[in-house]
Amino acid sequence: METAFQRVVIIGYGKAAGDILKYIADKRADYTYQLEFIEHEPHALSVTENICMERDIPFSRIPEKKVLAQYLGEIDEKTMIVSASNNFLFPKALVEQEHITIINFHNALLPNYPGRNAPSWVIYKGERETGITWHYVTAGVDEGNIIVQKRCEIGPDEKAYELTERLMNLACEGFAECFDAVLMERTQAVPQKLSGERRMYLSKEIPGDGFLDCNGDTEAAYRLLRSVDYGKSEIFPPLRLTVQGREAVVVRYRKVAAEKREAGENLLYLPFLDGALLKIKYRVL
Repeated sequence: METAFQRVVIIGYGKAAGDILKYIADKRADYTYQLEFIEHEPHALSVTENICMERDIPFSRIPEKKVLAQYLGEIDEKTMIVSASNNFLFPKALVEQEHITIINFHNALLPNYPGRNAPSWVIYKGERETGITWHYVTAGVDEGNIIVQKRCEIGPDEKAYELTERLMNLACEGFAECFDAVLMERTQAVPQKLSGERRMYLSKEIPGDGFLDCNGDTEAAYRLLRSVDYGKSEIFPPLRLTVQGREAVVVRYRKVAAEKREAGENLLYLPFLDGALLKIKYRVL
């Protein structure tokens, strides 16, 4: 098959970027583009670096934003840049180059929840459904035309890291569905319905401002706890709370049956309407 793109550059990190890298590498059997991978956010155990070594794909690690912007700005071939789990904001001058096409994966159903940590915000806000979006990159953050979207339900006990993993899998499915059309420049991309009320979520923001209210609704407290729970990845600092006038932080939490209540130091139990309990282990500061 023929494509006008001479070069494909992937920027990202993690499992989703690795799966997409392998998919694009396999597609070289159908097309004639040159492929390379750039890791902007270095990782000690780089999945993508190993894939590149195995498949003879040029790999670069460019953590400095100015250096990366300069490198991409010097590309003169017709190039597609695939942004997969990538937090680098592409400069306006690069985005507007006619020979550069950039597509990006966002872990929410745009135009809703643009910006950072979307899985956390959909859980915190009590959404029942979310999904992923592949879209063209424009000068506005997460504002480009939508190429494809995939939807999924949010489980009642689902944590941020669990939802993120499912969204990564959806991102790979969506990418496989649209890659050929993007390469052939035959997508039927849909403009986003943007409004002045659109809320952009920033990396510095924490759901609930990082504070757990133990005197409010237990369901809301449970949503907050799940929304900041990324397992071993420290995306957010531990939630703060006040217990008998003392400042503390959450160590761990769990939804348990009422008969599972047990005595112990630094334990809180908050009641759900269905009779279950939210068990919270905390550490006094």
